[in-house]
Amino acid sequence: MRDDICFWPAYRQIAAIRDRTIGSRELLERYIARIETHDRQINSVVTRDFDNARRAADQADAAIAQGRNLGALHGLPITIKDAIETKGIRSTGGAVELSDHIPDCDAPVVAALKNAGAYIMGKTNLPRWSADMQAYNEIFGRTNNPWNLKVGPGGSSGGAAAAVSAGLTSFDIGTDIGGSIRFPAAFCGVFGHKPSFGIVPSSGYLDSPESVRPELDANVIGPIARSAEDLDILLTVLLHWERPLVADLEEVDGDMGSLRVAAWLTDAAAPVDADVFEVISRAVDVLSSVGHTTVDRTARPTFDLRKASDLTRTLLMAALASSNVELSHGDWHEANRERLKLRMAWAEFFAEYDIILMPVCVVPPFPHLADPKGDKPLMVNGKPTEYLEALRWTTTVGQAYLPSTVAPVGLSSRGLPIGIQVVGRYGADRTTIRFAGFLSELCGGYQPPPANPPGH
Repeated sequence: MRDDICFWPAYRQIAAIRDRTIGSRELLERYIARIETHDRQINSVVTRDFDNARRAADQADAAIAQGRNLGALHGLPITIKDAIETKGIRSTGGAVELSDHIPDCDAPVVAALKNAGAYIMGKTNLPRWSADMQAYNEIFGRTNNPWNLKVGPGGSSGGAAAAVSAGLTSFDIGTDIGGSIRFPAAFCGVFGHKPSFGIVPSSGYLDSPESVRPELDANVIGPIARSAEDLDILLTVLLHWERPLVADLEEVDGDMGSLRVAAWLTDAAAPVDADVFEVISRAVDVLSSVGHTTVDRTARPTFDLRKASDLTRTLLMAALASSNVELSHGDWHEANRERLKLRMAWAEFFAEYDIILMPVCVVPPFPHLADPKGDKPLMVNGKPTEYLEALRWTTTVGQAYLPSTVAPVGLSSRGLPIGIQVVGRYGADRTTIRFAGFLSELCGGYQPPPANPPGH
C-alpha cells in the first residue's frame, strides 16, 4: 500500500490521531490538498465544507490535548453520499429539485458518526435519486473511476467509492437498495457493506422532493472503506441500538477456516463475463489452497435465480420514487408474499452453510454510457445484454434483506478492480465482514489506484 496516511484504513488513522503521530487538522489538510489536486479529474467530492471541517478538526485536536474522552472515530475527516441529509451542508439527492436544499438536521447515521467524533468535509456524487449504476446528474456531472477515467465508478454510491479508493477521505457512507454500495465498491477496488435490512436507521434518505422521508422497503445505509476492520468499526457506530435484533448480531471467532462456504459464481439466468468469472473463481481457488476445504461450488438455494430476480426487481422498482412502475396494494402484497418464500429458501440454505460467495456485477467496470436516458446495453462475453440484467445478483440478496459485504479480490485483464459478494444469513453481518477481510487479504487486499490513471 502506498505509504501515505490518506490511503491508510481508518482504524490506523484513528490510532495515529490518538497517539498524536498526526493531528486531525493535519490529516484534514492532506485530504483537502488531495481533493483540490486529484478530484478535478475524478469529480467525486461535489459539495465541500472545508472551513467548518477545519474548525471541527481544531476542536478534535484540542480535545486530545486536554485528555478528554474520545469517540470511536475521533478526529476523522469524512465524506457522505449526497443522498443522505447533513445539517447545514447542501444535500441534493442528485436532483435539480433539491439543488439548494440545506437540511436543518442530520440523518440519524450522520448524527451517530458525529457523536463518535468524525466530522464532514464534503458530499459525494451520485445519479439522480440514486437510481442508476452510474454516478451522473445534471447538477454535478459525472464521476470517473480513479482506476481509469474512461469508465464509471459504479452506482449509485459512485462518488463515495471513488473518493475512498482515491485516498480523498477516511471513509464514506453510502446507500443500497439494489446494489448501490456493492457495485461501486466492486468497481473501485474497496470494501463495502450492505447491512441486514433494519439494523441501521435509514431515514434522512433523499429519494424525492417530498419533505417527509420515511424508511424505504429494503433500502439500507452502510459504510464504504479501505478495510474490513473499518467496516466492522463503522457498523458498530451506525447500528440501530434500540432494535432487539441488533443486540443479537452474530459474533464470529477468529477461525475463518471453520466456516461452511459455498460459491455460486455464475448461472444460466445471469451469465457472468469471463473477465469477472476468472478473477472471482481464482479467489475461490486461493481460498481452497490455504486449507479451506469446505468450499462447495455446487450448492445453491432452492429457487430459480431468474424468477427470484424478476420478483425482486419488481419490488425494487416499486420502492423507487423515480420509477414508473406502480403496483396496486394487492399486487405488492402478493409480491411480498413471494419474497417471504424467497427469504425462507435463503434461511434453509443458511442452515447448511455460513457463507455464500457470489458475483456483484455480470461485467467489469464499464465505459461511461449515455446518461441518464436511452438504451444502455452491456457486453457480456461479447454479446449485448440488457442494462438491468446486471442487477440480478444484487437484488436477489438485497430484497431478501440479507447482509452482503463486498471485498476486492483482483483485477480484470484491463487492470480494473473486481469485487465479490460475501453473503450470509440475516443478522450475520459480523461474519460476512470478517470473512470478506480474510478472503481479500489472501488475494492482496485493498490497493490504491494508479497515481496517473488512464483516460486523461
